Order: sequence, then C-alpha cells, then structure tokens
Amino acid sequence: MTEMKTIEPARHGWQGTIDVPGDKSISHRSVMFAGLGNTPVHIRNFLHAADCLSTVGVMRALGTAIEFLNENELIVTGKGLYGLSEPLTVLDAGNSGTTLRLMMGLLAPQPFLSVFSGDASLTRRPMGRVLLPLSEMGARIYGRNVNNNLPLTIVPTGEKLRGIHYNSPVASAQVKSAILLAGLYADAPTTVTEPYVSRDHTEQMLAGFGVHLKRTGTSVTVFPVEEGSYRAPDEITVPGDISSAAYFLVAGSIIKDSRLLLRNVGINPTRTGILDVLAEMGAHIAVQNERMSGGECVADLAVETAELRGTSFGAEIMPRLIDEIPILAVAALFAKGDTVITGAGELRVKETDRLHAIATEFQKLAPGSIEEREDGLIIHGKPEMQRGQASSYGDHRMAMSLAVLGAAADGVIIEEPDSVNISYPIFFAEIERM
Repeated sequence: MTEMKTIEPARHGWQGTIDVPGDKSISHRSVMFAGLGNTPVHIRNFLHAADCLSTVGVMRALGTAIEFLNENELIVTGKGLYGLSEPLTVLDAGNSGTTLRLMMGLLAPQPFLSVFSGDASLTRRPMGRVLLPLSEMGARIYGRNVNNNLPLTIVPTGEKLRGIHYNSPVASAQVKSAILLAGLYADAPTTVTEPYVSRDHTEQMLAGFGVHLKRTGTSVTVFPVEEGSYRAPDEITVPGDISSAAYFLVAGSIIKDSRLLLRNVGINPTRTGILDVLAEMGAHIAVQNERMSGGECVADLAVETAELRGTSFGAEIMPRLIDEIPILAVAALFAKGDTVITGAGELRVKETDRLHAIATEFQKLAPGSIEEREDGLIIHGKPEMQRGQASSYGDHRMAMSLAVLGAAADGVIIEEPDSVNISYPIFFAEIERM
C-alpha cells in the first residue's frame, strides 16, 4: 500500500528559525576525500540521510574506518591515497547518483575489481556520460545494455590512467568530479572544460587536502598527486544545504505573514542561482552574517513574504540551480504573470523525469497552469488552486515541493512522502513546527 502524507493549508504565516541540514554534496565528498587520507578527520554537521549513508557504506566496504560520534558527527580514518582495498561484496550506491558517479572516478584507477548496484531508480539513470571520459583515460568499466546502466563492473587496467583534456557536453559537477578524482592517479595533468561552470565543491575541498588545481574560465585542471602530498585536515564542518533551504525560502516568500531565519547556509557562488532567481522575482531575502567555514562561504538567510512576479531563465544559470527547479516552479505558481524555464533537459534523467512530474502532479492542485516543453516549462502564475492528491514519484525534491505547494494553497495528500529521507529526514517535522 502506498504511503500518504497530508499537508493542510497554512492557517497563519510560518515564523521562526531553522537550522537546515548539512549540505548533501559536501557531506558525500567529506567522507570520500577523508577516506583517502591516513589521519583521522572529524566531520561535523554531516547530513545523516540515505544518500550520504550510501557513501559511508561504500567507503567502509573499501576498508575505510568510519565511527559515528552521533548522527551528524563522525571520524573518518583512511589508509592513504593508495590504501583502498578490494571490496568483498557488491557495492550498493542505493539511490545516490553522487555516490556512484564520483566513486566510478575514484575506483577506475585502483588495482582491484569492484562491482556497483543500486536501487530501481538509480538503475535507470544513465552512466555513459561518466563512463565515456573515464574510458578515454584508459579505464575499463562495463555496464548493462547500451546505456551502461547498473550493475557496473570496474576492472583494473594494470597501468596508470592517462591524463586527458575533456570537453564535457554538459555542465555537470558529477561528471567533472569523477574525471578529477581519476586524475589524481593519472600519469599527467587532467583538464575538464564545461559549457558553464558547475558546482565546485570537489575543487574547493581537494585544494583543502593539498591537491594542486588550476582554474581558467570554465576549465579546471588537476595535477597527479604523490602519496605524501595528500594531507587530510583535522576537521571539516559541513555548511547547511542551500538546496534544503530553498523550500523554506520559497515558503517564506509565498505563505502570507511569514518571516523565517535560515542559519548556517552554504552560499557557494556555484550554488546560489536560487537566490538570484528569487531576487529577480521580487523576493525579500537578506543575506546576513557572511563568513567562511572549511573553504566554503556560509551565511544566515532571512526571508519574509513578498509579492512575486514571473521571470525567465535558462541554460546559463541551470548548473547553479538544477536541483531547485521543482520548488522554483512552486514559486512561479504564486507569482504574477508567466515564468519561462528553458535549458532544463537534464531534469529528465534525475530521480524521476522531473519536468514531466512537475507538469503532471502540480496541475492536480493548479489545473491548466503548466505547459511542458522538451527542455523546460511555461508556468502561468496565480491560477485557481484546489486541494488534491499528487505523487512524489519517490523523488525527495518533488515530495518537499508538493508539501510547500499544498501548505501555500488548499492542502495536498502526497504519495510516497518517505522519499524525503534521501536528503532531509526531518522535513515534515520542521513544517509542523512552523
């Protein structure tokens, strides 16, 4: 029987302070990169959610010692850059595309065999975009069928990977990161050039581990690492996830009489497209108390109710807000005029086809309001709203966006709400607290 969650309309404005959970991208990377060092790394504000726990499970299977002090704090001790060991079982990436794609880059140069599996959703997602450049470097990776779906087998090459210059057809942090991680072990520098700059958490964190990188425009080069020069820091504090903050930034903007303060949110410039688009729509968001934490820029974000207006945005900004399209579509429904989103074809190969899911499910609450296009959406603001039942398609970002839409409109019954555990396990508890 399908799980259901009922969200009632907000009877008054949402008020209060929220500590959003640790950034998912940085939590993944902190465990992986710490596991390549040979000294203990104390990680604080780790996102204790299903996706990041998949990375923990994989790194443990590769011989890394990981001890949880509490849910959000752990100590990771690796055996050095060349210290990963052959797993005794199939590695399970669960629902996590980040775990799988980054680990493909990390395991391609290793002198042992590894095999990956994942859940039904991950099994459908394309891996060719990572497999192709890694194969150019000399990696031997074999997937199922022409799309190279899971299960995937990574076979040792018997020699060092080649450093390459890869012109990526997509601006994807996962593709870029996989190549850079493989490049740590290559025989020469490795360069990735993207059409636009994608999120750069991998580069920021690798630099903190003593890796030599060089950025020029939309290109980044990583230089091979000698054993002694990779140095793990004693501590990493993960900033709050702006992708999780996005739901409350939009809720605070569209639910009448709301005033929220979101504390300790990462505002890395490669991730703040959501702030730019909401500002363009007329949102009242103040960035306060800016500071640096572990090489990442962090701030508190204050938001209050505002009259939003429709806007247009496309491919150029997409790498900086790709995960926020579902919640921006909710904002657009409450804005005056039309919002036109283009250049978002990447959303068709996420946990679900998010463009189709948004167009199909949001219209159950706002009939006739969304036109689906091949690479985007046209959203007609201020439609007649109604209470309804909608499916999250088992996609955490759809579930949370539907919850905000229901709270701001006439309520919603969400199918498969438990998918929020992938990135924000206490999301519904926070809504109730508001």
